Amino acid sequence: MGAFSFTKADRILKRPEFLRISKFGKKVHNKHFLAVFCPGRGEQTRLGITVTKKVGHAATRNRIKRFSREYFRLNRHNIAGKWDINIIAKKEAADITSEQAFFSLKNIFARISR
Repeated sequence: MGAFSFTKADRILKRPEFLRISKFGKKVHNKHFLAVFCPGRGEQTRLGITVTKKVGHAATRNRIKRFSREYFRLNRHNIAGKWDINIIAKKEAADITSEQAFFSLKNIFARISR
């Protein structure tokens, strides 16, 4: 696997993991996203993405998830420490461009790394 791949090991997939993060994690947010994060159990930072139906139709939700995964894939090396991060899209994220999403996520990840 290349340094810029996004494999199953990089994802948070199981409900108990999402529940652990929401129970013990810290939160940071901006206009488009809320991130809940806590120290990871594995050897790398992992990402989970939550986009509810409140945000929009399937195509809209998938687009937001694609943007989030792509940003994480390209910028995970900038995140200090080993975290489990759940990115939750807000309703405002429905119409954003990829540039807006990347800017918004850059802000979120910078605050997690502090």
